[in-house]
Amino acid sequence: MFYFDPLYFLFALPPLLLGLWAQFRVKSAFNKYSQVTLSNRISGAQAARMILDRSGLGNVDVEETRGMLSDHYDPRSKKLHLSEQVYELPSIASVGVAAHEAGHALQDKKGYIPLQIRSAMVPAVSIGSNLGPIIFIVGMFMAGSFGTTLAWTGILLFAATALFALVTLPVEFDASKRAKEILVSQGIVSRQELKGVNAVLDAAALTYVAAAAQAIMQLLYFITIMNRRN
Repeated sequence: MFYFDPLYFLFALPPLLLGLWAQFRVKSAFNKYSQVTLSNRISGAQAARMILDRSGLGNVDVEETRGMLSDHYDPRSKKLHLSEQVYELPSIASVGVAAHEAGHALQDKKGYIPLQIRSAMVPAVSIGSNLGPIIFIVGMFMAGSFGTTLAWTGILLFAATALFALVTLPVEFDASKRAKEILVSQGIVSRQELKGVNAVLDAAALTYVAAAAQAIMQLLYFITIMNRRN
């Protein structure tokens, strides 16, 4: 029955709209600044390599991967994966994204605690995000016979997803901050070009805020359902 609960839209609609707005801003900013060639014509891959080498991270490989904006740093394999556009193009957007991912490698080197926490949470989150809602729904249907323990178990599992989204925020914000500082200090971008980098990375940061809002609001909705049932 709660699938069609009008209350759900009060919890789900605001973060959904924020997420759509964030995605629009990211695509708009990236498309705009991917067409602005960097004055020194350094590609995203070259920028990442320069930042890593100058930071004593020559052991971190920079590899090309498929998928639009599929860029990420893997702390387990010590590899920085850049999407095709970011890897190849000498644009402001490409260099900004590449520097952001290199920022994660710097976090890993310096033992940045939020990054360590997020990495440690990955197994629990992969379970909680998929099984949590299912266990919650099953628990709600079986509450009349077995009580609400199973439903609360699903909520606790999903809570790991919300916590993961919250921990992700300082990790991403810090990586962007490091990227902006390094790009200027190492002379990879000029002060004028940094404005484009800011537009791209700030838009990307909004997507993480939206993801956290969505996870938290869904968790609050589950808890509200339980309180109403009680």
